[in-house]
Amino acid sequence: MVNTKLDVKGILFDMDGTILNTKPAYIAAARAAFKTLGLEAPTRAVTLEIPKRIEQKQPLPDDVKVGREEFLRVYLEAFHKTSASKTKPFPNVAQTLGALCKKAKMALITMRFIPGEEVLAELRQFQLEKYFTHVVTALDTHEPKPSPEALIKAVEAMDVDMCTCVIVGDSVVDIQAGKAAGSKTVAVLTGLYTREELLAAKPDFLINNISELPELLIWS
Repeated sequence: MVNTKLDVKGILFDMDGTILNTKPAYIAAARAAFKTLGLEAPTRAVTLEIPKRIEQKQPLPDDVKVGREEFLRVYLEAFHKTSASKTKPFPNVAQTLGALCKKAKMALITMRFIPGEEVLAELRQFQLEKYFTHVVTALDTHEPKPSPEALIKAVEAMDVDMCTCVIVGDSVVDIQAGKAAGSKTVAVLTGLYTREELLAAKPDFLINNISELPELLIWS
C-alpha cells in the first residue's frame, strides 16, 4: 500500500458494503430462498458467504443443494424485495459524502441488476442520492467487476481522467477492477471481506470505513 495522499478529481463508490450496510438483506434473502426451496435453514456464516461466492463466480456453499441457476433466481428475487427495507447507511455516511462532493465528482457503481433509477430511489430515502452525478449498474455493462467496464463508463460520464480517480469498495473485485482500469484503489472493512483478503488484493489504501476517506485526500 502507498503512504502518500491522493489528489483526485473523481471518486467511484461501490454501494453494498461500502455506503450501505447490506448484511441484514443478505441474511434475510438467503433464509427466504432456502425456505422457498425447501432447504434446511442456513447458518449466518453461510448467508454471508453466498454473496461473496456469487460476486467472485465461485461454486456456492455445499448447503445450497439445488442448481445454481435455480438458487440464484430465487435468492436474487428475495434480495431485491428486502434490500430497500433491510439496508441502512453506515454511520456518518451522509456527512462524509457531503464533504467529499466538494472535493471531487462522485459516481456510484453497483453490481445489482436493477436500473439506476431504482438505486437512486433506495438512496433517496436516506437523502444520499444528491451526492452522485452518475450511477452505473450491472444492467449498463456487458461484464461485471472485476472488469473495468463500469469504471470506464462512469469516468467517461464524469468527464475526468481515470488516473485522477479512485475507486472505494469493500470487495476484492472492486480493487481488481480499479487496478485494471488504472485508477487508485481504497478498500474498506465494512463489507464481507476480511482484512487479509483485502490486503491480498493490494489496494493503495485500506481503511475501516469511508468516514476515514477525507483524511487520505489532498484538499486544495
